Amino acid sequence: GLRTGPNDVTIMYFTALATLVVILVASPLPYLPMPFRVPLDPRGELQLAWNISYANQEIFIELKVAEIRHGVVLGMSDRGELTNADLVVLWDNGTKSYFGDAWSDSEGRVSLDSQQDYQLIEAKQTPEGFYLLFKRPFSTCDPRDYIIEEGTVHVIYGLLDRPITSLEQLNLSRIQTGVQRVLMLRPDAPSASLPPDVQILEVLAPDVIIPSQETTYWCFIQQLPENMPKNHIVMYESVVTAGNEAIVHHMEVFECSPDISNVPQYSGSCDDKMKPGKLNYCRHVLAAWAMGAEAFYYPPDAGLPMGGPDSSRFLRLEVHYHNPLLLSGRRDSSGIRLYYTPSLRRYDAGIMELGLVYTPIMAVPPKQPNFYLTGYCTSKCTQTALPPKGIFIFASQLHTHLAGRGVRTVLVREGREVEVVQEDPHFSTHYQVTDSRGDVLITKCTYDTEDRNKPTVGGFGIMEEMCVNYIHYYPRTQLELCKSHVDIGYLQKYFSFINRFQGSDQCVCGEVSVTEQYSQLQWDSFTAEVLDSLYNTAPISMHCNQSTARLFPGEWDKQPLPVVTSVLQRPRYPCEGGQLPVSQPMNPSLTLVQPEPGV
Repeated sequence: GLRTGPNDVTIMYFTALATLVVILVASPLPYLPMPFRVPLDPRGELQLAWNISYANQEIFIELKVAEIRHGVVLGMSDRGELTNADLVVLWDNGTKSYFGDAWSDSEGRVSLDSQQDYQLIEAKQTPEGFYLLFKRPFSTCDPRDYIIEEGTVHVIYGLLDRPITSLEQLNLSRIQTGVQRVLMLRPDAPSASLPPDVQILEVLAPDVIIPSQETTYWCFIQQLPENMPKNHIVMYESVVTAGNEAIVHHMEVFECSPDISNVPQYSGSCDDKMKPGKLNYCRHVLAAWAMGAEAFYYPPDAGLPMGGPDSSRFLRLEVHYHNPLLLSGRRDSSGIRLYYTPSLRRYDAGIMELGLVYTPIMAVPPKQPNFYLTGYCTSKCTQTALPPKGIFIFASQLHTHLAGRGVRTVLVREGREVEVVQEDPHFSTHYQVTDSRGDVLITKCTYDTEDRNKPTVGGFGIMEEMCVNYIHYYPRTQLELCKSHVDIGYLQKYFSFINRFQGSDQCVCGEVSVTEQYSQLQWDSFTAEVLDSLYNTAPISMHCNQSTARLFPGEWDKQPLPVVTSVLQRPRYPCEGGQLPVSQPMNPSLTLVQPEPGV
């Protein structure tokens, strides 16, 4: 390891924090706007803000600490672990303060990095708190540094509550730390302008008292005005109650099915056994937001329809509260603000779900560091349901639950992967772009269940799993959902084979639920490998659904898996000179088209 003592590296930028002097290192920057921000800890006492320079391939980071004592640690690691993390540390030894680029080893012990890639710009104490401003390149070509790339960055943080004489005394496992998932690199797109006749509809939680439990999904039914004509939603943004920024995790607005004439008023837990059954018919996504996400703008020639004779008058707001400190008595009126216009644009936009059907048929075995589930949208479905000229996809939002570690959607044309629609190798939830030609869209999710002792089945519950990519596209079609699951008959063959292999001949296949059958197996590496093999070879049931939730006409069961011969590799950063290949996260939008008949 490194033997460099802190005094050998010129990082004694300023005198003790205790004196709380304002120190300017180098000449202070002219005021730098920080357009992106997210609370790090559940109380919101540490705030992260940042700005991106694509021209210089670097990121400017501002950390605000409400009350600093003897220093702060900020870092990035692959999955948010404290070991093998890339760190920036501010610390004091009781008389002097230091700032440096550091790293943690596999035990969590911290050392100064021989290559100092974080550049301190400013440190200052203000009445609101202590501010630390620094910058670093996306890629430093230092093997101990994290590469900042598209997708989710796991940010770790910790506060030092006592002085340390040298950095080597610091072990991350012995201080209070936490982790936050952040989407760092954002498209550098100018905000679109809104039309002059734009109107606003707020769908907000009705002054809810947030339950003092870790996870709550709150549901609220809101009615649109009577006889509201058809409008286009052209932008939406989050509205988060001040003080609850660290608790409101994500929010969605769904439209109820137009077939349901009346949905009862409801405000309560989405999991409540007493909730009205009709809430289950409110699943058509209008807007989705996750912590840290920006406002969502539609392209100038498309809008999402709301109102009019073909739509429902009822909307369902779902707010996910993440309250790990079990704070009680917090009131909340967060939600989503929809901007809509009566001046209809050229195209109706639509949202289509890709990935896996929400069903326990697809499950992840316990104790798996990397297990893959794949959902298909087959050429048969895209040819049946899409218009001859295809569709134009302009954004996408990825979603899994707690065990999800990565999501990738690729476009396959004539057996070859031709485009990565969207990928988040570290994963949280946000959007991007795609293309296709009467073709296949494959969505593959990676899961980590090392900390679980029982199988994790697919479903809506937070301890169940999902693998979804909501794609935003136009012109809108009747295709609402293009997803799959393994054929149930083949899954039953798997259960009977494993049961025989494990010596229990009396297979209860078909008599108990699939969830029960999964939980009755003895899970070892063989059971998991055979399941993985089944998922990669057995036929699938396609859900090629219209917006009425009915299948398109056709045979959709026992469909063969699409054949893929070539796999696109993720581009890596070169480190021998030259410009790094990061331009913008947003690819140019592509078009999904179909072959002419007979091709």
